[in-house]
Amino acid sequence: MHISDKIKTLTAEAEIALAPYFAEIDRISFENTERVMDAFREHRVAMTNFDGTSGYGYDDRGRDVLDEIWAEVMGAESAIVRHQIVSGTHALTIGLFGILRPGDTMLSVAGKPYDTLEEVIGLCGTPGNGSLKDFGVDYDQVDLTDDGHFDYATIEKKLAELGDRAKMVFVQRSKGYLNRKTLSVAEIGELAAFVHRVSPKSFVVVDNCYGEFVETMEPTAVGADLIIGSLIKNPGGGMAETGGYLAGTKRAVELCSYRLTSVGVGGEVGATFGHNKTFYKGLFYAPHTTAQALKTAHLAAYIFNALGYAVEPAWNEVRHDIIQSVITGSAEGLCAFCRGIQAGSPVDSHVTPEPWAMPGYNDPVIMAAGAFTQGSSIELSADGPVRPPYIAYMQGGLTYESGKFAVMSAAEEMAKRGELIKGEALNAVYHRLSQAERERLAKEQNQ
Repeated sequence: MHISDKIKTLTAEAEIALAPYFAEIDRISFENTERVMDAFREHRVAMTNFDGTSGYGYDDRGRDVLDEIWAEVMGAESAIVRHQIVSGTHALTIGLFGILRPGDTMLSVAGKPYDTLEEVIGLCGTPGNGSLKDFGVDYDQVDLTDDGHFDYATIEKKLAELGDRAKMVFVQRSKGYLNRKTLSVAEIGELAAFVHRVSPKSFVVVDNCYGEFVETMEPTAVGADLIIGSLIKNPGGGMAETGGYLAGTKRAVELCSYRLTSVGVGGEVGATFGHNKTFYKGLFYAPHTTAQALKTAHLAAYIFNALGYAVEPAWNEVRHDIIQSVITGSAEGLCAFCRGIQAGSPVDSHVTPEPWAMPGYNDPVIMAAGAFTQGSSIELSADGPVRPPYIAYMQGGLTYESGKFAVMSAAEEMAKRGELIKGEALNAVYHRLSQAERERLAKEQNQ
């Protein structure tokens, strides 16, 4: 794809402005890599840990050591990491059904959970399909405040009303398909301390998808009872081709393991069939790969903000997940953005994504997914429901260089389709560069 000089110039300006933010991302990546490496060395990872098992998978040392390493890296007591978990939604379902019982209430305190959980909970879908509601589990919700923080007064009131029925306080760390800020680990830690004080029997459960390794700690290190995520997002490092994880207190993980397999068996079985190596390798890469995705998100925020679009987070904001929202304002703009990301992808770049009725979603969804692993969100992707205000949710980027190209491709595609609402902003970009910066840019373009 041809990238115009104006888009190249804007990108050069962005990288100059983003240099200190990129440096901080690299610092965090190093600290997280150090934590992973310490766990690998402490548990004496060896080639034999990569061997697979079949059948029941008894005495799969590679599987068991990986669980131990995962728990340590996540700041948890216990963990289960399995290729049998097919998605983040599946992992979350295991967690919900593992902990909740008939008569219990799931209290979501960060607003509505991600769209694909609505049928799992029983907020929509066909009665009798096996939702939590079908099994007598109630659901209640507390929205975040207008400025994006936990509404502690309402949460305390709800917990007091529910009493022992408040079995689970659920937090979705990332924004999902909502236009809100992502929650920080520190904020979740404060919530966990609050819940454990006013409702000691409640489990604090966190949908941790998209947030792993963005900060130097995970929610389990600051008091969450359980965190749940997918291996084709951050913690799989772009190496894992499927799988999910649950990490937390020993009791919480034990209960979830009984739903993964069967009561009394739990996490002691499960053949790995040679998947261990990609999971170990993915965890090794995860801090670095997440850093690449974060740099790509910052770049997208800068470029599309300069072009006149509302973005969340802003290009100079501290990040708590890898998701970058671009409010396109129209169905055409959303589709153009996703098509530009697809065109800048290494796989299926010739394919044109179209909105369709994806399973588990109430609105048509358009998804750019030119990835080596189908649906992998740590590889560069962009998607969104076709509904106002038509937000494109971009995440991932195995390498910053490829992510940079795809972001430039998206801007070019939107320009071609007349969707740059303030495209004239490009004309002034060049004049904001210093003489040295102009010379560097000219040299790069000549090369």
